[in-house]
Amino acid sequence: MTRTLEWTVGVELVEDGGTTRAEARLSTGTSTLTGHGSARCNPTDTDVPAIGDELAASRAMKDLAGKLTREANREMEAVGAGTVPQHTGPGYGWPEAVS
Repeated sequence: MTRTLEWTVGVELVEDGGTTRAEARLSTGTSTLTGHGSARCNPTDTDVPAIGDELAASRAMKDLAGKLTREANREMEAVGAGTVPQHTGPGYGWPEAVS
């Protein structure tokens, strides 16, 4: 049996005062999940907005992926199946700065 679906992911980025915030939205046609991420430029570093965009977007998509995995786990548990292991290692890229 062949099945084809199209899911759409949109990422919105907002930069304000050296902090970039991202929201990644997945639409499956029947539901929507949203992930969030942020990045802050160290005041001693050269401000390269593209780097903040990439870090914030990747963190939002990683958050979204975690939410999608948790949703799949809930659905698998509901039908008596096993679950997908969660990644518990370190994150990728520079750590998020704490304000």
